[in-house]
Amino acid sequence: MAHVVITGGTGMVGTQLTKWLVAAGHQVTILTRRVTEKNTDTTSYALWDPSRKWVEASAIHQADYIVHLAGANVAEKRWTASRKEEIRKSRVEGAETLVAALNQIPNQVKAVISASAIGWYGPDTERSLIAGFQETDPADPSFLGDTCQQWEESIRPVEALNKRLVIFRIGIVLDKNGGALPAFLQSLQFRIAGVLGKGVQIISWIHNLDLCRMIAFAIENEEVKGIYNAVSPHPVSNNQFNRLLAQHLYGDAYISLSVPGWVLKCVLGEMSIEVLKSATVASFKIRQAGFHFNYASLPEALKQILTVNKNKR
Repeated sequence: MAHVVITGGTGMVGTQLTKWLVAAGHQVTILTRRVTEKNTDTTSYALWDPSRKWVEASAIHQADYIVHLAGANVAEKRWTASRKEEIRKSRVEGAETLVAALNQIPNQVKAVISASAIGWYGPDTERSLIAGFQETDPADPSFLGDTCQQWEESIRPVEALNKRLVIFRIGIVLDKNGGALPAFLQSLQFRIAGVLGKGVQIISWIHNLDLCRMIAFAIENEEVKGIYNAVSPHPVSNNQFNRLLAQHLYGDAYISLSVPGWVLKCVLGEMSIEVLKSATVASFKIRQAGFHFNYASLPEALKQILTVNKNKR
């Protein structure tokens, strides 16, 4: 049994990951700015404050592995200058806090697994449409590309402390409890499949359960290190995503409605660039490392997620 410390442990991915690790027999400590939950036999809470580069020493001292997921929700608010700085700082300061803690606090941490995002990559090119973006491709000179680059650079010093480092560039995470899927489902309650822009932009996605399994895979396999794209092997277009989702819910009894790009720009501002961006991202590297996707195709993923939703009504 290992002791895993998680930042961002109360978020959508962190909550599912905690359940997965506990079920596998691991002990979990969640770093939080304010403890609101009681400790259990398998899950405990410890304080940290990235703005002050401070973390409760006992959490680091007892950790075998650290999973860094913390970061402000990119899609939660309009991208004002202050919001963009909040998005950047929430990722970089958290990573810097962990690096400082590992450098200063006696510990037995074997590996650090850090989130990043496929926002690292720019819009599709002729090559990426065929082969997908690879982990060796450079960062895009955009807000998200620059943020991901700073995010990854801020956690990289743990390697100099002889810690194994794994960075996952995560795609659009599908889950019944958060992320992008509830927004799509909200429009479909009126049997309307909203196609964003022309609908041809590629969505590189991953089921939350597969993402949690991938993180656990990285914890358990010492040969896994470096950067990996955390996306399904089968990306789809926005139009395909909406059609498959609508068909799963209603068969052919739905209508498609296009939301023009200029409308999205008015509503979302700069964020609309990312919503309309096509990014085909490859997952060859993690599969070559031995990871197997349980939900490789979108129909498989939607069937699992929406069946769980239906059973809980």
